[in-house]
Amino acid sequence: MPAMAVSASSPLTVHDLEGMPDDGRRYELVDGVLVVTPAPGWSHQEMAFRLAMGLDAVCPPELRVIVAPFAIRPSLHTELQPDVLVARYENLTIKDLPVAPVLAVEVLSRSTALIDRNLKRAALARVGVPLYWLLDPEPAAPSITALELGENGEYREVAGATGKQKFEVSRPFPVQLRPADLLAGLRPS
Repeated sequence: MPAMAVSASSPLTVHDLEGMPDDGRRYELVDGVLVVTPAPGWSHQEMAFRLAMGLDAVCPPELRVIVAPFAIRPSLHTELQPDVLVARYENLTIKDLPVAPVLAVEVLSRSTALIDRNLKRAALARVGVPLYWLLDPEPAAPSITALELGENGEYREVAGATGKQKFEVSRPFPVQLRPADLLAGLRPS
């Protein structure tokens, strides 16, 4: 099933999401429009999990690394669930994050790539997420692209790596990794 965006006669709210079925799909709202994506595959989950573990290992105590499903709910009509996010501890509630995280990460898949590169990218920019990473779990050439929100409200690429190249950034905290290592669990030792 490809990802879908569904518009209702009036904008949906985060309260409408509470009535959605628990069926393995991800239900998000972008300005009142429902976005439904299927459950991700193994390479997607492997990459997200290993990234979260790597980030958590070097994350300072005032920040937290959280994996989906966990909601960013900045307004009544928007709820986003990035695959991995980094948030300030003081901003978290037990149920959600009511403000922009420090970092949002999406792992691309065939069904979500266009949404992640366009719709969610624009929504995260409007919310004010300063850092947005896109990971591609393509086994032959896994990659990471780091984007930073500029003063003009648009993201610009600040770092990237493919395969065994080193990905290195200093924000939100110093991180060094290789995209290929994030898919190492797909191959037997």
